[in-house]
Formats: sequence, C-alpha cells, structure tokens
Amino acid sequence: MFKTTVGSLLVLTPLVLLSGCGKEQPPAQEAATPASSPIAVTHPTPTVATVADVDLSGIARAEGGKTVAEVFAGKDAFAGTKVTVRGKVVKINAMIMDKNWLHVRDGSGAEGANDLTVTTSGELPQVGATVVVTGQVAIDKDFGMGYQYPVIIEDAEVTVE
Repeated sequence: MFKTTVGSLLVLTPLVLLSGCGKEQPPAQEAATPASSPIAVTHPTPTVATVADVDLSGIARAEGGKTVAEVFAGKDAFAGTKVTVRGKVVKINAMIMDKNWLHVRDGSGAEGANDLTVTTSGELPQVGATVVVTGQVAIDKDFGMGYQYPVIIEDAEVTVE
C-alpha cells in the first residue's frame, strides 16, 4: 500500500505542472474525481490559444539575431552562448519550476525545428505577442518524465514589441 506524504506531493507538483509545456493541449474538460478522493480537483482546464491562431507572417529577424531555424540548425555551435531571436509567442506556461515558459515561432524551420522553448523570470507576454528574446542556449536538456528539449533558451530577457 502506498502512503502519500506532503513531501512526495511537493516533489511531484513541478513535474505535473510541466507536463503541459512540451505537448499539445487536449480539449478542455472537467475532471471526474470522486468527492472522497484526498486530492479532489474540480476546476476546468484553462483554454489556451493554439499555434493556428497566431499569424507568423512578416516576422523580421532581430538585429544581430538568429531565426528559430538557425538556432536549431546551429545548436551545437550556439550551446552555452547568448542568442537573440524575434518571434511570436504561440504558447505560455506560468511559473513552472519558478520560471515562465514560452514557445516562440517566427515562421522559419520545418516541423520539429520551428518551435523554440524559452524560460524567463520576467513578465509573461500574451499568446500572439511579438517578442525579442535574448538568452543562453542549452542543448539536449532533459527534465525527466519525457520532457526533453533538443534546444532551449534559458533565463531569457524578453521584450514585447
């Protein structure tokens, strides 16, 4: 028989929250949790704008910056260095592991190399906002539970245009 402790729930909480960051969101639906459950959560899943709702046309490269596709293509050369990218926010996740998580696209790159994950401690922009992000590139980042990022920009400074 498993014994649930507050400590084990605190350890698992960031992983559960991070679970939505790298995956497509299912349609919103209410949880069917028995009232007798010690962890009864009855609030609906928030709705999030989808990538299809964000127009990626006409995004110009940041001055001295790279495109999303260039960051993916040159990830080994950029590892550990700062890069700047302009794009539009297509997804957000607030305060997971004490950071805000953004997914930024600029219309460049093929599937799998066109969505750049960015972490920041700054304010969280809205989905659809055009942003310039500058941060350090990390490659092959593995947060466990299947959340692996071939390229991620960490601790970025994010400026909404």
